[in-house]
Amino acid sequence: MEAGDISRQEILRYLGARRPGSWDEPLELLVEDCIGELFSKAEPRHIEREFPLTLKENGEIDGGCFCTRSRNLYKNLRDCSRVLVFAATLGTGVDQLLRRYSILEMSRAVVLQAAAAAAVEEYCSQVCRKLKEAYESQGWFLRPRFSPGYGDFSLECQPALLHGLEAGKRIGIKLTDSFLMMPSKSVTAVMGMSRKPGGCQMEGCEICGKTDCAYRRET
Repeated sequence: MEAGDISRQEILRYLGARRPGSWDEPLELLVEDCIGELFSKAEPRHIEREFPLTLKENGEIDGGCFCTRSRNLYKNLRDCSRVLVFAATLGTGVDQLLRRYSILEMSRAVVLQAAAAAAVEEYCSQVCRKLKEAYESQGWFLRPRFSPGYGDFSLECQPALLHGLEAGKRIGIKLTDSFLMMPSKSVTAVMGMSRKPGGCQMEGCEICGKTDCAYRRET
């Protein structure tokens, strides 16, 4: 991932400026400066692991390393027989940068937060596109990533996902008592694996116009 890969429009969205042309030159310069500083500290890392999947008639999902009930996730995993559990992080350097500017310069900290959020999403999307290509070459089709906190997929599944991946030891992601990940710019997700094409975009439901998709995440 490179600085040029980050969507400036996504950064605007996180900043609450949705309309094209709604930012001035000083803000544009600040965003570019923050992206450069962010990339000097970021150390993107990810991990994934396959698990068997059982979708039970009572609505329970057994994903190998986790069990849960989630109507939204159940729908997303329909026609799947395995799951790919995934985690990614930008690393501790980004958190240190955010903490520093939250004390010294709050306006810069806000822009850095938005840039970091866009960066971790772009990193996840790039990794997932590569995984999609690799698995399709083996006859598997990946469903869009679905993270704890989406719909009714409980955050209480975070410990099981991270434990199943050994994410603390392997890429340094830990969890607070309130299920927040540290480093803060980290993502976990479940991706269904099916022998049937799903017709979904790997980037996620928010950007997809197929509103009648059977696998669509409710937001």
